[in-house]
Amino acid sequence: MKKTFQLQIEGKNPARVLEATKHDIRQYLKRERRKALPEGVDFWDFDCKFGNTSELAQPAHVAELTALIDAAAQAGSPAFYVELLAKPGIRKAKAASLDAAADDPAA
Repeated sequence: MKKTFQLQIEGKNPARVLEATKHDIRQYLKRERRKALPEGVDFWDFDCKFGNTSELAQPAHVAELTALIDAAAQAGSPAFYVELLAKPGIRKAKAASLDAAADDPAA
């Protein structure tokens, strides 16, 4: 999905427009995650970019999208750009040192 969302639409409540844009993004993510996974892939990962325009978009993590959208609305931006591209993801095993540090409360 590569889309510019308008936040200030004449005749519409800005809070409802904001919630509708978040809903559209969540529904897109759900729809993409439901697609069949290719062989040898564990999950769908996403390349994400966010900005006021497509030219100013910076890479961001999918989990940060809601906070970024809220920040854009608080700043009074009339619109924002979101780019979400699904890609195959493979889970990586945790390192043994991380597991040992989590089990040892003194560390």
